[in-house]
Amino acid sequence: MKNLRRKTLAAASAATLGVGLALTGGLAPAAAAGPDTSYLVLAPQGANTSKAAARVAAAKGTVVASYDQIGVLVVRSTNPDFATQVAGAGVDSVATTAGLGTALDEGETVEVSAADVAAATGDPTKEPLYGQQWDMNMIHVPQAHAVNSGSANVVVGVLDSGISSSHPDLATQIAKDKSTSCIGGVTNTTEAAWNPTTSDHGTHVAGTIAAAVNGVGVTGIAPGVKVAAVKVVNDDGYIFPEAAVCGFMWAADHGMQLTNNSYYIDPWELNCKNDPRQRPVWQAVQRAIRYSQSKGVLNVASAGNSNYDLAHKITDTGSPNNGTPENRENLTNACLDLPAEAPGVVTVGAVGPTGEKSYYSSYGQGVIDVTAPGGDTRYRTQGARSTSTDAILSTTFNTATRTNGWGYKQGTSMSGPHATGVAALALSAHPGMTPGQLSSFLERTSVAQSCPSGVYNPVPLLGDAYDATCSGGARNGFYGAGMVDAYNVVK
Repeated sequence: MKNLRRKTLAAASAATLGVGLALTGGLAPAAAAGPDTSYLVLAPQGANTSKAAARVAAAKGTVVASYDQIGVLVVRSTNPDFATQVAGAGVDSVATTAGLGTALDEGETVEVSAADVAAATGDPTKEPLYGQQWDMNMIHVPQAHAVNSGSANVVVGVLDSGISSSHPDLATQIAKDKSTSCIGGVTNTTEAAWNPTTSDHGTHVAGTIAAAVNGVGVTGIAPGVKVAAVKVVNDDGYIFPEAAVCGFMWAADHGMQLTNNSYYIDPWELNCKNDPRQRPVWQAVQRAIRYSQSKGVLNVASAGNSNYDLAHKITDTGSPNNGTPENRENLTNACLDLPAEAPGVVTVGAVGPTGEKSYYSSYGQGVIDVTAPGGDTRYRTQGARSTSTDAILSTTFNTATRTNGWGYKQGTSMSGPHATGVAALALSAHPGMTPGQLSSFLERTSVAQSCPSGVYNPVPLLGDAYDATCSGGARNGFYGAGMVDAYNVVK
């Protein structure tokens, strides 16, 4: 399986061992401590966490975050036998999350030079760099803005690598009182904590959703709404399950109506709930997602950049991404791409400037709900070479120089926020929709896209095979219900 989302996780640091002190009187030395390790400890569904917390303490663990609403504890322990000792009455399942960090697919950022920014003379009603935002015309954003450009009552949680609060296109757009870091599964609401440190991915995503119309840079799809930074990507570029659980719970309890999720959880691209190693992660994440939905949150997620048919899961040969890949075969639909395939989550594929499926975009009939611009900077079907401007232009933050700017990225990480932005406009125009109603409305207002005929291979000159076969009719495996449309949701 071709996977463009992978990084190789550096070897784990050596365990810090505590040396037992030999005591007089014939007592055996204390057992050596193991590495300080994170765990998810789950109480039975519907039960509170009091019994589980007591067992954690007895097994020499420390609760660092308690999500009583869903019966999930985030725990740290140096006890090498913690997982065995904590099991019992009041504990449904336990799993260490050590090594379960998933690499964020950063993708290359092609920055727009300061000279080009200064020389940009786009329509002032649409921002100076608007002329390079082909994606906005594709989904009829100008027509939508003539009717509704978004309401400040709508807050979108960007579960990502943080948002630059000093960016001129975003400084007025961030709901600072609803922003937090969730690294380690623990919230930290200081502004420095939720700003980007080693990645501008979240800043790029936020700009697509809500960059201001202020005569500077680019425009977002819904510049009238607010975005909240919910930082789930650590400084090494990894998302751990406890951070994702924290992010969904934070959004649910802080009045957000939408979240954007341009990542996947677990170093196995496919999380198999029938695998005892992975099931506790599935349970914890699913509980958090269900809770957020019960609080009125619609979660939108990118389909992934592996050109993988998610409707026909047979093998996963590129996982885990934190060690030697295992060759898992004869998989079933018990194996899911999380959070994209969790029930109730809107799953978004990607297209390039031609409107055809991007070469990298994962797909699958019954899995992809809608599609949106994500960029495509490789050879197109016609054999013409595309350029960086065929990617998505949005806000950036150079983490080396600590400067703000604008630049291009591509991926389903970019198509997801287009769908999220359109959903934010829909809520602005039609407040009060439940997550289910909003999801259905987003699909009904999308513009159907037909399958290409035969086997689709958009990059025949690259030497790599990106073959894909589209199945289905008006609703199909490449495009789902179709291309999201900003005007259709507000008119």
